[in-house]
Amino acid sequence: MSGGEVLARMLQAEGVSHVFGIIDGTYFGFYTSLHRLGITIVTPRHETSAAHMAGAYARLTGRLGVCMASNGPGVANLLPGLVVEQAEGNRVLAITSARRPGIMYPDRGGAYQCFDQVGVIGRIAKWSAAVSSAERLPELARKALRTSFEGRPGVVHLDVPETIMNGAQPTDPPIAPPRHYRRLTRIEPNAEDVARAVRLLVESRAPMIHAGSGVIHSEACGALRRVAELLQAPVTTSWAARGVLSERSPLAIPMPHVELNHQVRTEADAALIVGARVGETDWWGRPPYWRDPGGQRTVQVDVDGDAIGLNKPVELGVVADARRFLEMLAAVLETAPDAGRHLEERRARVAGYGRRIAAERAGWDEALRNQDVPMHPAHVAAACRTAFPDDAVLVADGGNAAIWTMFYHRVTEPNTLLSTFKFGMLGAGMAQAVGAAVARPGVPVCCIIGDGAAGFHPQEIETAVRIGARVTYVVMCDRQWGMVKMNQQFALRPIKTLLFKHLDPDETINADLGEVAFDAMARSMGAHGERVADARELPAALGRALASGGCAVIHVDVDPVKHMWAPGLRHFKKMHEEPA
Repeated sequence: MSGGEVLARMLQAEGVSHVFGIIDGTYFGFYTSLHRLGITIVTPRHETSAAHMAGAYARLTGRLGVCMASNGPGVANLLPGLVVEQAEGNRVLAITSARRPGIMYPDRGGAYQCFDQVGVIGRIAKWSAAVSSAERLPELARKALRTSFEGRPGVVHLDVPETIMNGAQPTDPPIAPPRHYRRLTRIEPNAEDVARAVRLLVESRAPMIHAGSGVIHSEACGALRRVAELLQAPVTTSWAARGVLSERSPLAIPMPHVELNHQVRTEADAALIVGARVGETDWWGRPPYWRDPGGQRTVQVDVDGDAIGLNKPVELGVVADARRFLEMLAAVLETAPDAGRHLEERRARVAGYGRRIAAERAGWDEALRNQDVPMHPAHVAAACRTAFPDDAVLVADGGNAAIWTMFYHRVTEPNTLLSTFKFGMLGAGMAQAVGAAVARPGVPVCCIIGDGAAGFHPQEIETAVRIGARVTYVVMCDRQWGMVKMNQQFALRPIKTLLFKHLDPDETINADLGEVAFDAMARSMGAHGERVADARELPAALGRALASGGCAVIHVDVDPVKHMWAPGLRHFKKMHEEPA
């Protein structure tokens, strides 16, 4: 076997069915073996997109996402995607080729397409290593796979010289099943810790649950719902975990209701934090956005011990799998003799939160009465929510485009929302949507994206067409860097901005963009393409896009001034300030 075939067979043993990457002769032995073994190779138009596709695939399937890139420029192109997928905490294995060992590690000087690939990726990934000899390839591949499934999900990287990738192994190594080199069972919580958590939560008058994306990765959404209902505890989430509890549930406190989230977190006398580091987008877990630690007893559960008490002091820290902890917690709660003593008080508090959500939603929906042309941006996500089924995956990308989407979309099925919540990477959505379509074949994918973000990787429309991905890209076009322009306006002419809502074109700096007809671009690549400016025409356009059965692009002209004034911007500005 070639070294590439050894890797392919090890991935097959791990149950890998898809690998994302651009083919290249430097790993011919790898991708030809993938093809022969029946592992599908999805080929994007840019290596960054391969990483985003692998990350989206991993998040939506719970399986390992694998991407590949060839040495030098291919790896350089892959880097931005790896930075994002590590930040978002998606389980991605990156396999790269490298020049032959005799001329790199270290670089002999002047070697073609050579740079310190392991050193660079090692600074951004969970783990990165170069294969130094054919004999060590299986050992290091096992290490990469083991590290992939340990602790918080993220990126691991294996760098394989082209001579080893394409050359024959000294002997054909046995392909060990995963149970021979890594843990396959979930990390069980200590029963005593579960009992302590039950006592703490049952005794509290106003408990709350804060869920992070660890709940998604451990496939714990059902167990979370069960615990929340038993406790009658409201559930807030990190941005990346939105929808772990259906937003139809009266216990769900959706992320866009920012001030209500603050209220819930400051009123709670106990907090169960599961699979979340409580970082900046969680307001660091500090007052005035959370209750003072002295008045809020906190239980934190995470597979990563380094996350326990990282930013918020805890009374009980538990290193365990989120799903197993929540399942055990629910089982004990169901039989706890005093579990119901504060339930009516809790239900009354939750009902009050529900009334506030309804009132705020009614206020936001006033924007949907606006029928001006070009359309008010609120219509886009609202129309998509109606047009697409509940199990459709929504991908949100852009600055203000993502904010409008978050405020006017309701997540009713767990793990159906993708974005780059931690990194805010423009353009990633073009590839995430393709990865989502591969992960959930037959389920329609909707990507709402700004025209600035869509300009980063529009070529992936062709990828979607070529592989038959059922993706509809809805491009909100205002021909400006809207979020940046808004900041400029307040910095340069604050009074005029408040009075007139916008400045003249010559009063901002390089904030305007030219025309790109995304519908025409889509048709040039073989996709269905339409252009809409009237909100009354959008539902029918979305219907035709879905009926096309493949990739579609709808260019939506939105009012550029209204688009800049996205809801909740003041909260996002406050979020970046260090709490007192």
